[in-house]
Amino acid sequence: MPPEARSGFRADALALREALRFDPAQVRRFVDAGWWAHDTLAGWIAARAAETPQKAAVRTLDGELGYAELARRAEHFAAGLHRLGIGRGDVVSVQLPNIPEFLVAYLAIARIGAVMSTAHMPYRGVELGTLLAHSRARVLVCLSRNKDHEPAAAALALKRALPSLEHVIALGDPVPGATPFVEVLASPGELPDDLAPAPADPFLLLYTSGTGASPKAVPLTQQATLGNARMGAREHRISADDVALSAAPYSHLFGLYSFHLAASVGATNLLLPVFSPPEFAQAVAAGRPTVLFVAPAHLAALSKTGALEAIDLSSVRHVIASGSACPPELARAVAARLPNGRFTQLWGMTETQAGLYTRPDDPVDVAALTTGRPSPGTEARVVAADGAELAPGEEGELEVRGSLLFPGYFDNAEANADAFTADGWFRTGDLAARGAEGNFRITGRTKDLINRGGVKYNPRDVEDLLDAHPDVMQAAVVPVPDTLLGERACCVIVPRGGRSPGLDALCAYLLERGVARYKLPERLVFVAEMPLTPTRKIIKSKLVEQIARGA
Repeated sequence: MPPEARSGFRADALALREALRFDPAQVRRFVDAGWWAHDTLAGWIAARAAETPQKAAVRTLDGELGYAELARRAEHFAAGLHRLGIGRGDVVSVQLPNIPEFLVAYLAIARIGAVMSTAHMPYRGVELGTLLAHSRARVLVCLSRNKDHEPAAAALALKRALPSLEHVIALGDPVPGATPFVEVLASPGELPDDLAPAPADPFLLLYTSGTGASPKAVPLTQQATLGNARMGAREHRISADDVALSAAPYSHLFGLYSFHLAASVGATNLLLPVFSPPEFAQAVAAGRPTVLFVAPAHLAALSKTGALEAIDLSSVRHVIASGSACPPELARAVAARLPNGRFTQLWGMTETQAGLYTRPDDPVDVAALTTGRPSPGTEARVVAADGAELAPGEEGELEVRGSLLFPGYFDNAEANADAFTADGWFRTGDLAARGAEGNFRITGRTKDLINRGGVKYNPRDVEDLLDAHPDVMQAAVVPVPDTLLGERACCVIVPRGGRSPGLDALCAYLLERGVARYKLPERLVFVAEMPLTPTRKIIKSKLVEQIARGA
C-alpha cells in the first residue's frame, strides 16, 4: 500500500489492512494466471446495473429489485454510513436474515471500502458482544425485533461496554438510541471519489463456525474471494439466466458464495429468510429457482419430513451441497428427484470459500461419493501426521493452498502457527482421501476421531448409517472419557416420530451393515435437538459438554 493511501484508514482499520500480508512472488503468479484480477463487489454491481438495469437482482415472495434499483439503494445507504463517519477499513457488523436489506447493507459497506463482519442470527448477549469486541466493529446493523428477542435494544445495552461500537442501525420499529435503517437509506447518494474500494483491501471479516473450538476471525480480500467466485461461476455453469436460492444464511460464507456467483454473471437471487422445510418448499414452488445452495442437513430435514418427495424440482438444474459431506444415499435420493438437473458437492471453509467441488457433468456416483476436484487456482493434498503426502486412497489430513486462501487469522498468532505449514499449505483439520482420478472424499474431522484404548477411528461411516435409520432424525458419535480405555464412543440421537431405539438394537443394525465391532457405540444419549452452527453442522464440542453435565 502506498504511504499516501494510509491516510484513509483509522488506526484499527489499518491494523486489519496490514494483517493481510501475501508473498509478492505468489501475488504475481496469481495475477499473471488471471486468478486475481481487478474484481470488486461495487464494480460488479455497477456493471450489472449499467448492462441490465431492469434485470431482477433480488426476488422475494413479495416482489423484486432490479440491479439498478439495488445499486441505487446501496449507494444511498453507503452515503448514510459515510455521514456517520464510516470509511475505508472500518468494520460494520450485520446481523440480518436473508432479506433484501442484508444485501443493501453488504453492497453499501463494500462500496465505501469498509469491511463487513456478519453475526449469525442466533447470537445474543455474550456471543454477540465477544464478536463485536474482537472485530472492533463501529456499527451494528440488526433487526429491531426478532420473534421474542429485541436485538437492537440488546445491542444498545452491549454498546456501553464496547468503546469501538458507535452506532446501532435498527431495521423495523423505532428503538430509542438506535438509528433507523430507513433514515440511513434516505441519505443523498453522493460519495467522495477517494472512497472507491481496492481489490486488495479487506472487505469481509468472518468468524469460523466453531464446531469444535472457539471461532477465529478470518479476513478476506475482494480479489481472492471474488476471483474464486468469478472462476467458480464458469465451473458450476452458472449464467445470467439462473435464479439462485440459498438455504444457507448470508451470515456464512457459503451463503455469500451463492450471491457472489450470481453477482459475477448477473443472475437473480431468490431470498429465503429462514430455512424450514415448509418455507423452502413454498419458495421453490413460487420462485422456480434453477440453482439450489443447501447443506446436507437441509436435505436430510426435507427428506425426513417428506418434503423432498413433495416438492416440484423440475425448474432446478443444479444442486450445490456444502457444509459437511453428504451421505451417499441422501445424495442419490436428491439426484433422483431432479428430472432436469444434477447434484454436486462442494467443500469449502470460511478460510477458503470454494476449494473443491464436483462438476455438473460428473456421474452421479462421483457426486455422491466425493467432494470433487480443486477449484481453479487451488492445490490440494492429503498428508500423514508427519506431513508426508499420502498415496491415493489413504486417509489423512486435507491441506490446501492457492489463490483462494486467506493470509491468516486476525489477531491470533497462536492459531496461525498451528494452521500453516512452513511452505504455505493450510491445515484444514478435515480428514480426506484422494481418488486415483483426482477427486477428494471428505471422511471426517481430525478432532472427531475416537481414541479407544489407543485404537483411533473415524466415526463418520457409523453416523451415516445411523442417519439412515428409520427411527433416527439426526445422529452424532462423540468421545466420552473412560478410565480404562481413555475414550469410548457415545451415540447421540434425536429420535424420529417419538420412537426411541435401544442401544442393542442400534448395534445390531450397524453390525448387519458391516460395521466393525470396535466401532460400535457403547453409550446412547437422546436429545431433543442437536446444537448446530448456522449452516446446520453439529457442534460436537457442545454435545460432549452436555453429556459431561448430564444434560
